[in-house]
Amino acid sequence: MEWSKDIQAKAKAIKLVIFDVDGVLTDGSLYFTDDGREVKKFNVKDGLGISLLVQHGIEVAVITGRSSVIVAERMKSLGVNHVYQGRMNKLETYDNLKVALQIDDSQVAYVGDDIIDLPIMTRCALSVAVADAHPSVQSQATVVVNKKGGDGAARAVCDLIMDVQGITHDFTAGKQ
Repeated sequence: MEWSKDIQAKAKAIKLVIFDVDGVLTDGSLYFTDDGREVKKFNVKDGLGISLLVQHGIEVAVITGRSSVIVAERMKSLGVNHVYQGRMNKLETYDNLKVALQIDDSQVAYVGDDIIDLPIMTRCALSVAVADAHPSVQSQATVVVNKKGGDGAARAVCDLIMDVQGITHDFTAGKQ
């Protein structure tokens, strides 16, 4: 996909990428077993993109309104250390995270899908909506990726940032 010079400039400065979970890293569906356990479906391509960002020194975080053991385990497996669950006031968490990492809005990308994500999306440099995001989120986003939540949207964002920042991978030689 081709990106405008403005989007490329914003992506080049990114040091932190924050993802919502339900509707971004998943398709937004909630699955429950007969005994009440929650099950989520994550996309392996999204996961590889996230782990590559982490491996190349770009901080990754999730801020989600729901709480789930599954999310904690998935993020741990990808090397994501900044996991904030049960946060209905995402902006407060966002501000605290920026202070902890000593970065500002111009260095942050946020990927969201619903109105709870708007307070951060209106502040960060690169706000991204997934293809099936709420219309008000799409209208506020710097970028709307052509992939739905849970179906490669996160990977599209990771690829944009890695491409613009010149991050390459050589998996054939066992090096990245």
